[in-house]
Amino acid sequence: MRRDQNFNFSTFQRYFIAVAGIVITIAILEFFHSRINSTTVAFIFLTIVLFVATFLGRNPALLVSLVAMLGFNYFFLPPVRTWTISDPQNLVAWAMFTIASIIVGQLSASVKRRAEEAEKQKDEIKNLYDELQTAFEKASETEALRRSEKLKTALLDAVTHDLRTPLTSIKASITTLLEDEKNGAENFRLDNDNRREFLAVINEETDRLNDFIEGMVELARIEAGELNLRQTWSEIPEIIQSALNRAEPFLKDSHIKILLEKDLPLIRADSNLLAEVLYNLLENAAKYAPPKTVIEISAHKSDNETVEFAITDEGKGVAEDLRERIFDKFFRVSDAKKDEHAPSGTGLGLAIAKGLVEAHSGKIFVTDGANQTGAKFIFTVPIGDE
Repeated sequence: MRRDQNFNFSTFQRYFIAVAGIVITIAILEFFHSRINSTTVAFIFLTIVLFVATFLGRNPALLVSLVAMLGFNYFFLPPVRTWTISDPQNLVAWAMFTIASIIVGQLSASVKRRAEEAEKQKDEIKNLYDELQTAFEKASETEALRRSEKLKTALLDAVTHDLRTPLTSIKASITTLLEDEKNGAENFRLDNDNRREFLAVINEETDRLNDFIEGMVELARIEAGELNLRQTWSEIPEIIQSALNRAEPFLKDSHIKILLEKDLPLIRADSNLLAEVLYNLLENAAKYAPPKTVIEISAHKSDNETVEFAITDEGKGVAEDLRERIFDKFFRVSDAKKDEHAPSGTGLGLAIAKGLVEAHSGKIFVTDGANQTGAKFIFTVPIGDE
């Protein structure tokens, strides 16, 4: 069960506790006014703002920042018990304290919110696993048990293989932000640009985790044989256009060339899944081919009542000893070549493409491109019965 860091307080209670806490603190510090300096007071107030933002929420923290700012001015900056600030240096200190209080409150609340979102995602994954576990226990037939075990194995493989890197980046970013807040008003290490950079890392890596989990679940369904093909008579140009529309964001730097045989037949297939096959192959081509080069899409009817699709790029190609392994789940060419500069990926796209093609009783493989340049990914699917 996810912890509620607001302790289930009502809105009024959270504001009351926050204001009461800062007022009591001001009263105590004012009693010792002659023994402490304004810097110590500012640090104590910042700590309270951070505490309120973390446990009571952003808005109570902003209110506390305002009360602390007023108390700091009235009770601790000369001349005390007036709203006037005589020394320009104290005016600067007061302004910096106010800005720091707001930033600390906002940043802490933002980190807390993202932590809660991560906790929610964790709960969703746990619920998914629990559902799968329930399915395993209820399955009685041997085939059902075998398919469920495949699904479980695929999920566990993914969790142990490729989640650690983005989680490490997220953890490092959050830890750095929290440590920066603990430094107080005297020693800020990060400026606003750096803070935004760390938050951007958290956002990007969270998206990466989300994409990975979606691909992982789809691959698990394929391996467990749980795809429900919705086969209809479909036009090949429409399938290709659907894939191109989806792939448009990462094809901006590529020149697309389409070669279709005249009078192509309709094929009986799940058009959405075949479009996904083409999408994954286009994404792979765009990732490994140099910018401003040609990516060719072709389709023609074969002699054995099948249609052959091909995606050809002008990249470095795929070495012969890797042409079988490249379709394995989690396999990446950069891992095999120890190339740190190769494009990164999850190693799921080609495995998903293979699974979807084979679900249509087709085949997929890779050869050299034209003139032994680049790679040519080919897959065939049956036209289907009338």
